[in-house]
Order: sequence, then C-alpha cells, then structure tokens
Amino acid sequence: MRLNVTNEIGKLKSVLVHLPGREIDDMVPPMMAQLLFDDILYGQMAREEHRRFQQLIRFIADDVYDMQDLLEEVLEEDEIKQLVVKDLAKRNRFSRRLTGWLREQTASVLAEVLIGGITNDREVSGELPKFDLYPVPNYFFMRDPQIVLGDGVVISSMATQARRRESLLSKYVFQYHRGFRDRELFWVDFMDGESKEAPMSRKAPAIEGGDVLIARRDLLMVGASERTNKAAIEQLARTLRSSGAGVQTIIVVELPKARSFMHLDTVFTFISRNECLIYPPVILPGGSQAAKVSSIDLRKREITYRAEKSIFTALKKKKIEVEPIYCGGQRAVDQQREQWTDGANAFALAPGIILLYERNVRTAEELAGHGYHIVYEDDLLLGRTELETWTDKKYALQLQGHELSRARGGPRCMTMPLDREDV
Repeated sequence: MRLNVTNEIGKLKSVLVHLPGREIDDMVPPMMAQLLFDDILYGQMAREEHRRFQQLIRFIADDVYDMQDLLEEVLEEDEIKQLVVKDLAKRNRFSRRLTGWLREQTASVLAEVLIGGITNDREVSGELPKFDLYPVPNYFFMRDPQIVLGDGVVISSMATQARRRESLLSKYVFQYHRGFRDRELFWVDFMDGESKEAPMSRKAPAIEGGDVLIARRDLLMVGASERTNKAAIEQLARTLRSSGAGVQTIIVVELPKARSFMHLDTVFTFISRNECLIYPPVILPGGSQAAKVSSIDLRKREITYRAEKSIFTALKKKKIEVEPIYCGGQRAVDQQREQWTDGANAFALAPGIILLYERNVRTAEELAGHGYHIVYEDDLLLGRTELETWTDKKYALQLQGHELSRARGGPRCMTMPLDREDV
C-alpha cells in the first residue's frame, strides 16, 4: 500500500476507517465518562450511517480500508499472532488464562475481541458489566491512533488509558501487515518507550492525530490541547528534524483546555486551496478564548517557540493564504452550537469537495454563500445528482450522521488518509 500524505485537501486515493462494532453496543451509561463518551449510541443506526459515509468517500477515493480487516489479515500469520498477543499481554498484564485463550482464537475472532472486548458473563453486577478485556469504542475515530505524514507514520500516544490499545493495534498493522512491512515506516513510535531525550515539559508525551494538520509537505500545524501536550510536540519536532521527513516548521496552536476543543481539527480544517473552516472565538485573535500561536523552526539546533500573532499570519509567512469560513455562520449562538456538533471538522475528499454532518445547517448556509453546492447524501447515493469533479465546482456533501455525531467526532475524526494527490 502506498503512503503519501503531504497536505489536507489533495484528491483522496486511499483511506483508513473502522465500522463501529460491538464495542459501542456493550457500553452502559456508567461507563461513558471512563470511555470518553457523552451518550450511548444506537449501534445499528450508527453502523448504517457509517456505511453510507464510506459510500460517499468512494465517489472520490479508490480504496477504503477498514482497520479491523487489516488487523485480521495480520493475525492470520500464526507467528505474528503470537508476537501480538505476547506484547499485548505484557503491556496490559493479562492473566495467564486470558493470554492462553487469546492465543487459541482464529484471526477473525481475535481481531474482533481486541476491539470489541470480552464480557465476563460469569460475574453479574446490577450496575456495571464485568470485562475480561475492555472494549475500545473510540476506535472508529481513526484519525487519532496514528498519523500518516508524507510516506511515513507516527504512532500516537493517547492521552487516556481508555484509548491506549488503539495505538497498539494500529502499530501492529503498520508494522506487520504485508502491505506495509519490509519498509521503515515509523517516523516516531510514541508507544515504543525508548526515547532517551528528556522533554522540556515534565509530563509524559501525549499526542493524538486530531491535533495534527499537514498544511504542506514542509509545514505542520499541531494543537497543544486537552489531548496533546508540548512534551510530545517537542519529541515529534526532534524526531522529524533528524529523520529526513522534510518538515521544516511546526505551527503550534495552544487551545483552551476544554472538552469542546479536544483537538485542533474541532476548530480549524482546510477545505480548499485557499479556504479553511474555523470556529472564530478560538481561531481569530483577540477574543477571550483565542488560541495562543507560536512556531518551531526545525532547521535550528534548539527547539524553541517563536510567538505568532495568529494562525493566519503564521501561515502567510510560509506563503499560504486562506480565507476563513465560519462554522455556524455569523451568529455566536449558532457558532457555539455547531462547533459542538463538529461543524468545523470537515474532511476534504478533494480540493473544495468536503464532507460534513447535515445537522450543521448554518455552517452549510455559510459555505453556500462562499460558492459551495450543498449536496445531501440521499441525492448522491440514489443518483439524483452527481459530482462534476472535472470542473471547478465546490461541494459540501451532507452526511446524515445523527447517531455518529453523538459520539463527539466528525468526518475528519473518522478518517485517516493513506494516500492523497500532491497539490
């Protein structure tokens, strides 16, 4: 499989997703906070919405891969299966009984339970189910466990224990899958634990893919957020500088530490060659919630932060000028409501062809005012309209996603591009 991601908007060729499975069905309300959810989902509807989401992606992309399918293919080789189970058991202190049971499973069963978890039916509690292995219900947010950067991969270090297994499963796929192995892929593996350099920050490194935007081959934007800290940003900077990845500058965007702004891509996404979708109170300078912006020059010997006036001035210095389009439109109430439901979390299928939830009506109206044709998923899937990709028309495809959106993640959150055209 080819890896080539040097921007956020180039025509999508292949992408990773994960259809939410049993892992979201076994979650009960008392588990929501632990597993980072604000509500429980109706799995049957969430899966149907996700299938339609994948169909929309296929109007542009050649290949849509499900991470569980790739994991199953990895585990079909018995020697690799044993290595994976041994590593998971050591890292998570599995019991001998559980480890032995995992070793005996077929590849399909093992891939499913490593994501869906194992309920302990021998122990019954009136309030909480018992698990021999907890599910990882956030795994359909495929953006976060790894970051495909250029022709390499960064394996994330998730900020919460509830999501750490996601990064490990992604690591096994990129390390052992026949489509990737025989290549040195990892720019940095935050799950490796072998970094000898002491970070400037005392906190353990934490980084998630929703905080990393590839503005250009040589330019990254990284959010310092509720989920990504400066220790990880600095380790990433050091590694990229010495690895030949081609990145010269990192623009660091320090977000308010709030769940509503958990990642940079909840308040800023690129949508065309000269446009971006933003949540104004955080991205525009001067407000009480405005992000603090700085830049790191990887060509210098020391990792230091240089203050910038705003994201837009920092980008302009690098000869990138983008016009901001407001998530939620012009009214503050609408901006706040639609940012909460991922109105700024657009996923670009090609320059000016983006996916968003249809519930963000004011955002769609604002996009229409900037020349975007609003296309509802039924009209496209049922053949009532088509995308004129051979023209310069811009489209905002409206994904129903009413159940998926309750999990607090948008179209960009649910996707990890593997290959895009350079722009």
